[in-house]
Amino acid sequence: MSKTPSTSYSVNQPNSSESEQTLSTRHFNVTEPVVAKRICFYKSGDPQFNGINMVINNRSYKTFDALLDSLSKRVPLPFGVRNISTPKGRHIITNLEDLEDGKSYICSHQKKMKPINLEQARKKPLPWQISRPVSARRRAVQLAKESEDGFGQSERKVTTPKKLLVFKNGDVRLRRTIVLGKKNTQTFEAFLDYMSELMQYPVVKLYTTDGRKVPNLQALILCSGAVVAAGREPFKPSNYDPLGYARPTKLLGIANCVYPKANAKSENRSSSNFAVILTSDMPSAGTSSQVYITLYGERSSSGPIFLDGEEGKLFQRGNEDIFTINTGNLGDLYKIRIGHTNAGNFPAWHCDEVQLLNLYSGEQFYFPARRWLASDQADGEICLELPVLHQGQPILPVTVYEVHVTTGELWNAGTEADVYISIYGEKGDTGSRQLLRSQKTKKFLKGQTDNFLVEAVHLGHLYKIVIGHNGLGSGNGWFLDKVVIKDPVTDLDYTFLCHRWLDHGQDDGKIARDLSVTDASPFSERQELELKREESWAAEKWKFQEGNTLQFYNRLTRGFMCLSPDGKVDALGDKKNKYGLFDVIVKRRNICIFSSHQMPHLALAVVNGYVTGKSKGETHCELSVHLQLNHCVILESARNPGHTVTFSLQGKVADETTGYAGLSNEFAVHVKAVFHHGAIILLNTSLCQALSLRPDGSCSGAGRQQQESYWKVHKVSSGVCMFESVRNPRMYLKIKDGQCNGTGTGDEYCHFKIEHNLESGSVSLESVRNKGIYVGLLPDGQAKPVVHTGERNIIFYPQVIKFGREEPMGTSAAPNQKKKEFRESEHQPANEQSERQPEMRNSQGVECPFPSDDEWKVSVLTGNSGTQVNVTLWIYGDRGVAGPITLVKDNREQLFLSRQEDEFQVIKIKSIGNIYKIRIEHAGANEQSEWNLQKVTLQHLKSKKILNFPANTWLSRTHDNTDHVCELPVVEAGKPVYPIVLYHVDVYTGHLEQADTDSTVYLCIYGKRGDTGLRPLHKSDIPVKFQRGMASAFEVGAVSLGKLQKVLLRCEANTKSQYWYCDKVIVREAEKNLDYVFSCERWLPFMSQGVIHSEIELYPQEGDWRITVVTGDFETAGTTATVSLYAYGENKASGPIILGSGKHQLFNPNSADTFKINLRDLGQLYKIRIGHDNTGDDPGWYLEEVRLQRVVPLSDQEICLPVECWLAEDKDDGDTWREVAIRNPTKELLPLLVYEIHIYTGSKLGAETDSNVYINLIGTRGDAGKRKLHKSKNNNVKFRHGQMDIFCIKAVSLGGLEKVLISHDGTGPGNGWFLDKIVIKHEEGKETQEVVFPCNRWLDEYQDDGKTERELTAKSKYFVI
Repeated sequence: MSKTPSTSYSVNQPNSSESEQTLSTRHFNVTEPVVAKRICFYKSGDPQFNGINMVINNRSYKTFDALLDSLSKRVPLPFGVRNISTPKGRHIITNLEDLEDGKSYICSHQKKMKPINLEQARKKPLPWQISRPVSARRRAVQLAKESEDGFGQSERKVTTPKKLLVFKNGDVRLRRTIVLGKKNTQTFEAFLDYMSELMQYPVVKLYTTDGRKVPNLQALILCSGAVVAAGREPFKPSNYDPLGYARPTKLLGIANCVYPKANAKSENRSSSNFAVILTSDMPSAGTSSQVYITLYGERSSSGPIFLDGEEGKLFQRGNEDIFTINTGNLGDLYKIRIGHTNAGNFPAWHCDEVQLLNLYSGEQFYFPARRWLASDQADGEICLELPVLHQGQPILPVTVYEVHVTTGELWNAGTEADVYISIYGEKGDTGSRQLLRSQKTKKFLKGQTDNFLVEAVHLGHLYKIVIGHNGLGSGNGWFLDKVVIKDPVTDLDYTFLCHRWLDHGQDDGKIARDLSVTDASPFSERQELELKREESWAAEKWKFQEGNTLQFYNRLTRGFMCLSPDGKVDALGDKKNKYGLFDVIVKRRNICIFSSHQMPHLALAVVNGYVTGKSKGETHCELSVHLQLNHCVILESARNPGHTVTFSLQGKVADETTGYAGLSNEFAVHVKAVFHHGAIILLNTSLCQALSLRPDGSCSGAGRQQQESYWKVHKVSSGVCMFESVRNPRMYLKIKDGQCNGTGTGDEYCHFKIEHNLESGSVSLESVRNKGIYVGLLPDGQAKPVVHTGERNIIFYPQVIKFGREEPMGTSAAPNQKKKEFRESEHQPANEQSERQPEMRNSQGVECPFPSDDEWKVSVLTGNSGTQVNVTLWIYGDRGVAGPITLVKDNREQLFLSRQEDEFQVIKIKSIGNIYKIRIEHAGANEQSEWNLQKVTLQHLKSKKILNFPANTWLSRTHDNTDHVCELPVVEAGKPVYPIVLYHVDVYTGHLEQADTDSTVYLCIYGKRGDTGLRPLHKSDIPVKFQRGMASAFEVGAVSLGKLQKVLLRCEANTKSQYWYCDKVIVREAEKNLDYVFSCERWLPFMSQGVIHSEIELYPQEGDWRITVVTGDFETAGTTATVSLYAYGENKASGPIILGSGKHQLFNPNSADTFKINLRDLGQLYKIRIGHDNTGDDPGWYLEEVRLQRVVPLSDQEICLPVECWLAEDKDDGDTWREVAIRNPTKELLPLLVYEIHIYTGSKLGAETDSNVYINLIGTRGDAGKRKLHKSKNNNVKFRHGQMDIFCIKAVSLGGLEKVLISHDGTGPGNGWFLDKIVIKHEEGKETQEVVFPCNRWLDEYQDDGKTERELTAKSKYFVI
């Protein structure tokens, strides 16, 4: 029988009463006693942690992982308990049997342990036993007993904080200081009630200042001095600075530091200190500079205190200088900083030591320094941080932080100014430090990363930095991309994204920035990439404006995508192929339809994963444009995310017969008519810069993308143009006498040949007069004639501001006469030109000719109340939509005044057919933005036809039943052509944990007659929207959309805690009694193609199959990975179909997850393949079974496919995929075979590889999917020189093997691989088949043809009967 546990230990049981009842009725086996071990667990490196007493037996913890999970909830570590070791860290515990009864162990979140003094940790009193402050007399007695070695040897007890500073979530102005005691710490729930009363609002959750949840009293006691109190809302990041929340951020120089002003309470306990500063007696040890000291305590810091005295006598060689320092009540001292201002003729200083005596408490401190503080000595630092010593050891370690500063890639991004940084953490800050010594020869150059070292007492968890420069030097502006700080103590990297200018003449004019740390969660690791993609989209989205004509160039096939009249698509066209032109039809943001310019009724479409031509009215034609950082785009189906426009190396559409080698889905986009005569363009040099003309006539590639950078194109001949400044007429870009500037007069020195780079969509400008000389840029952006050396300094990305016209063909004028007339028109004064041809101006002020067939005028009549905010217009026709059109003029303040009618000219509303409605919106959300709109009128400039849109409505969020947007139908003969419908929208939030959100959610409804536009869902029938398990009701008013086709949902979540799980959306049209159900059942945002998407399109429920995935019923059966499915039919295959991720509460133990999928046109199903991507903390998955049922047409028969095995790399055969055959009533069930794969690595030098190798077997009945060759059956180390490795793959019979696809991922130190051959053996029935696939080639990006993936064809087959 097992012994009864002592009451001083706890058994981990969820229900004590239930446990007692179970113990009393259970009959134990006498021969198998339950052995209980009493163990105490401590926290690595934390002697203040009390320790956790636990009883370990085979009833309380079945596995070692279960113990780790339990400890993770009780021991506050950043990433939970991952390792357990003996107290000195010498032996790692890996199973329950290794734990010894009565022993103590250390818990850590990393392999490296930090030993602690167990005797000191066991003596530590509870927080409420030391909550009473110690009197001065009692303190002096303690000091006398503890300090017998004289001055400088004082010892202090560092205790758990007795006082806490509590901030309100999201509002640092509301804060309270509390004292932990017996009354308020009886239970955690009682403490929350106490906090609710104190803060005057319901407190439900507590967080640390960096956003980690405080789950219990133990974690609360261990907090670093401040917590954040929240209700049911998620954590809101802010500047929760317990050390100096009231101090303004100052950076440069000591003079910017603010001296703290003590309040009335702190004055009573203000402390005075004697400071003794010893300068060493080394030669030249004294300093002429001004010395300062900063003291840091648990409550606050003193700020820099200058140690003044008689000039010339302080801090001289061998001196002992004594000062009296008055500070407020700083709390227990834990570090000081001493330094100087680096001023005077001899600023270098060798500090020997610092001594402090607290006259209030009697404490004495001794800080040995013994080092130079000089910019030209040692590490160049002019200040030094020293920790308080406890028993001769520092209570906090001195750390050397690695600071990696990355300057942006923009032209003129570098700086010559002095750069300073201040790093802030839980334990104070570093003060302002100059980044003096980089490992690079010259600091802060364009695109360069400089590495610096900053020494400081360890700051704990970092949460922000302040970085800036002093604005000195010739090039003092600076574009900072990011700062990465490496902490060697915790082995953590902190990233601080900036991506902004620090320049008086750029951005907001600031030269110092306050940067918060970037969240290190898996989703937020892509934040930097997403930022760059957003910038790329902002720079390139002009290409995808309504009416533009595009060409798509494929870099793999070296051809243009073409759509033939029969609907077939390829990527083999040349630049002049008429079927390679596509007109843009914008649906919304980055979703477009690309209709054939030659055949407008046809458009590109992705159907079942393959690109083809379809009628442009179908939803398959809607393609999402994903811009890549290499200026190429990926075209993805908006209806079926994951399906992209893809071609093979031969330029054919990739399908199931193509194979997987050499596929490409990236295209360079070329806009037609960029360099037509009269066009106004930008010559962009980066995402936000362009070639501009300066007032002195010089040119710079660092100009802003505004009017000073506009160039007017003058076409001289085919492929040859001149560029005239729009702001400064008759000033042309030229190359002459070794100079490149904008002082040209239009002669031959201003002629440039346009060289097109098909692979990136960029151009280079070669001088016609000086062959081989191009317009180039220096690192500071200055334009200069250069020779083409392959560098990117001659590349420009043209952007059209206004399209020009082609030169008229077939003119009777002689070429030289035509050229002369062209020149004369250029050099005529502007007033003479205007007299010869009247001109109009659009809203941007750019000149345009007489009205054409597609030009309209807009009139807006305001009622009793005007507005000063931006107003935007969309115009809908039966063949398309135009917009958004911003209604602005130069005199913006005079627009939309009360009882005023404003007129605007809208240029070229192309091909939208008969106009039937408009949508008008203003950007305001406050009371000043209320607007009374009376009427909108459209007038066709050529035919004078007038369309009336009466409104008489308010655009306001504060009026009842009104919004900031409204839709208006055309009124003909006193009646609207379509009625205005009020759509009732019910949005259902899921029941999953943390499914609710306080983020802004947007909705757009699409029908046969257009869409509602993206509307924020802000007015609901309940006060708090999007709560877990609840439905929020909204109303959306719009001109009747006809039959609804889809909805778009967007959730703009800034942090992972704001993610939202939407169950479904129901849109109800009350008058017709119609309900449309749009199932979502997923988290927003979500990840697709490696990109985080904030929005998703939902279609009415019309899936033809229901699939149910059953996970095993034991504790570790669930997975954190993303699960996908492939389905194979007699006609074709479908996949990957992404079912979801375990990170989003799917595929939990003992769960059945149901999904609706489309398997149309596959024919009779004969097998499926299901698996996961092996991502997340715990990807291993035990799959019980898969059930399939047809729902359209509805079938009563359910197909049950048992799996009952692990899909995990560390279990069973190590495969993460399984295939299951589906029985066909008319055919025999296909068998599940084991394919034995023999991989022969070659005998060439360096033939082996350490990379991950993948294989796909392809036969007459489909393929086995891409499988990782994980475990070699005959070798411990795979793919060695001259070695043969055997692997096994299970797959439903593939028929006759025809080819294999073999590849590796290029990871590991030896990533190249020479593959000799592959031999595959398998048995099917009584027949044994052996197939040989010879290779004898490198799979190496630096060898052979540079490919790491090869498709091998079977050369010989052997059969044994």
